[in-house]
This record gives sequence, structure tokens and C-alpha cells, in this order.
Amino acid sequence: MRELIEDRFEIFLKDLKTIVNIDSGSGYRPGLEAVCDFFQERFRQIGWRATRHSFDNGNVPCLEVLNKPADSNESAYDLLFIGHMDTVFGQGTVADWSFSRDGDRAFGPGICDMKGGLMTMLHTAEILQQTGVSDNISIAMAFNSDEEIGSRASRPWYEGLAQNSRCVFVFEPWRTTGERVLQRKGGGNFDVICHGKASHAGASPEDGANAVVELAHQILAVQKLDRSDRGSTVNVTVISGGTADNVIPDYAKASVNVRITNEDEGRRIESGLRALSSNIHTPGVRVETIGGINRPPMAPSETTQKLWEQIAVIGKSIGLEMTLTHTGGCSDGNFTAALGIPTIDAMGIRGGSVHSKDEFIELDSIVPNLHLMCEIVTAFSEGRITY
Repeated sequence: MRELIEDRFEIFLKDLKTIVNIDSGSGYRPGLEAVCDFFQERFRQIGWRATRHSFDNGNVPCLEVLNKPADSNESAYDLLFIGHMDTVFGQGTVADWSFSRDGDRAFGPGICDMKGGLMTMLHTAEILQQTGVSDNISIAMAFNSDEEIGSRASRPWYEGLAQNSRCVFVFEPWRTTGERVLQRKGGGNFDVICHGKASHAGASPEDGANAVVELAHQILAVQKLDRSDRGSTVNVTVISGGTADNVIPDYAKASVNVRITNEDEGRRIESGLRALSSNIHTPGVRVETIGGINRPPMAPSETTQKLWEQIAVIGKSIGLEMTLTHTGGCSDGNFTAALGIPTIDAMGIRGGSVHSKDEFIELDSIVPNLHLMCEIVTAFSEGRITY
């Protein structure tokens, strides 16, 4: 099988270049539809059923792929593969920064997070179909397009698939240090908004209520909620306010990113953020907090640990170091793990510098990772993995 996979290397890269060079930032429907079109056609060519779904008034196109019709059993699918088509890079990015290859690395918007993972899903399927392995196993795949903004629209759909599956593989990037992921922090986003009163900053400042000044106080209060010693982080990430340099601002907003290790910490932080409105420093200003924790922490169950131990043996047998790490980054695996479904994450291509103009993948990880996934599915199909 390894030789067959090695022969696909250049095809893999050509396909990856195609989808990397499509702008598909969250909410950019034309680009997301184009990526969806690419995968739908490729799965059609190998005889797998690819069904389009459209959520949030068409702004979140998704693709559901099955290698065979689902039955009525409680676990209709042996495996569910999950990957997201959206990136953090907006419309027009590719015009200035597109796919490139330099030495042992390739670069481009979303190449690591997670178009490389999407391509791993596709090429794994094509290899399994070509070798006949897929005849003896039921596989579902979910390609969503709102993961980078919380998966609010697509979550019920892929959770339904997960609840009907024996286990889940998430194709977020394989860490540059060679580690996979079973444990992630939970997280959420909040906006702290200050509503004041505008007035002339020179002629009548006393008639106004400065929302920016109040926001400065609130930001300091927000940072006190951070408890890194407990593994919880609270960070102000974006601020805005004011309209002109001679106007007392009547509006100011701060975006706050929260990451938590357990649900108790989530409740503590959320309670603290809601309480900001009762501690105001600037007369005439009203403070409100919107948002919430939208991803539960991902923690491995005993069943997930047993599954991982068997997968690690497979990886070691083909020369891979199978190690684990935990991360503050969230994924759709947070949701499937919270449902009690064994979830193995970071099964995409090895790479790093995600969400930046330096985002890359390491080319020598493509073949080993494809090999690993094909061997894992083969083991499932032959009944060699039990948990």
C-alpha cells in the first residue's frame, strides 16, 4: 500500500494547490461553494455519495459523503471523518498570497488549517476504494464551512452523524512536534460593549459620557478573570470605539476570547463577564456583555484511550512516532467528544504557523499520514481494532 500512496504524492500536491488557491474564508459563500464543488465531483468519480447541505440561508454550504447507504443500526457508520472548508483568510487573499512550494515545505492560506487535512480525507477515500478496503466498512465524512466561527450552523448536522458513528477522526493539522491530539481546551467569545453619550469634546465634554474611558476600566476587570494557573485564559483581542477626535465617544467595544480546561472555570469566567455591568466607573455609561462559551472542553474518555493505544501500535509499525499533546485551540472534535463518541484529532498534515501569512505544511508528512489513515481503516475493516 505504501508504494501506491507514494505514487499519489504529486497528484495530492496538485489537488491541494487547486483548493488552496480558492478564497474560502468563513462567510465567503462563492469560495466555499467552489471548494464544495471540487470535493463533490471527486467523490462522485469514485462512486461515493456526496450530498450538499446548506445552512444559515445558504451561507454555510456543507458536504456529506458516504461510501455506502446508511442502515438503521444504532451505529450506522463505523467511522466519521470531519474537516472544515473555511479558513480565517478573507476574500482577495489568494490574489496576493497563493500556494507555493519551497524545499521541504509548501505554503498558502489555509494549507495547514485545514485544506491539507481535507485532501487527506479525499485521497484516503480514493485509495480505500481502489484497494477494495472500503467494501468492508461504512465511512461517513462531514465537510463543514463555519468551524472557524464556532460551527454554530453546521454543528447539529455533524453531531447527528457522530451520534450514529462508532468513532470520529478530525483532520486538523498534525503538530510540527509530531503529536496528535486527544485533549483540547473549551472556549468561547464575548463582546463587552459600553454605551455612552456623545458630545463636543471641546465645547461641552461635561455633557457626554465617555464609552472609551469606561471600556478601559472594563478591560482591566476582564484581564483579572484570567487564571493561567488553572489553565484558563481570558484575552481581549479586538477593541473599537469613537467616531472623531473632537467627539466624546458614545460607543466602545472589546472582543474577548476565553479558553477553559473544565466547565467550572467556564461558569466562573462567564459569571464574571456578566457581572461587569454592575461595576461601572463612568457616570452615564451602560455596559452589556454578549456571547458565551460555545465549545466544551475535549477530554479523552477511557474508550478513547483504548482506541488510541491500538492506533499508536499501527503507527509505530509503519515507522511513525505516535505521541500525544493537549492544546488550547478548539476544533469540532470538542463537540463530538462531549457527546461521548471516541474522538481522535490532529489527523491532518503536519504543519504550523496557522492563521498567519507563514502558514505551512511539511511535505514529508503527506505520504506517512496517508499510509497511517489507510492502515487504520484497514484494521477497522478487518476487525482488528476493538474497544
